[in-house]
Amino acid sequence: MDYKRFNNKIVARIDKGEEILEKIKEIAVKENIKLANINALGAVGNFTVGVFKTAEKKYYSNEFKGDFEIVSLTGSINTMNGEFYSHVHMSAGDSEGKVYGGHLNKAIVSATCEMFIDIIDGKVDRYFDEEIGLNLFKF
Repeated sequence: MDYKRFNNKIVARIDKGEEILEKIKEIAVKENIKLANINALGAVGNFTVGVFKTAEKKYYSNEFKGDFEIVSLTGSINTMNGEFYSHVHMSAGDSEGKVYGGHLNKAIVSATCEMFIDIIDGKVDRYFDEEIGLNLFKF
């Protein structure tokens, strides 16, 4: 991975074999990012995404292996209890044009991932909401 910061924007290249969520955390911690928006594209060979079933308050995950193009990767960096937290969704398409996506649990880059992080001047923490079953923004 390599990246460059331009004021409140970071342009990053995540390399083959690297895990995307780990690299997001590495950048956020190193750059002391408390609030940001993430967008990326690229290619992955192995990824796991999930769907939250609201009635059960539980995530169900699906793992995919093969050649996939990231159609969309979007998310946020913020904090929970003052510590790094990220919430990222990704969709990726296969050679037949079928797209799979959801809440990102893991993604291993197969070629490259080009990421843009827009840092927001501020801080928004999270808290666990018992009724919803998720970590929500706490303003």
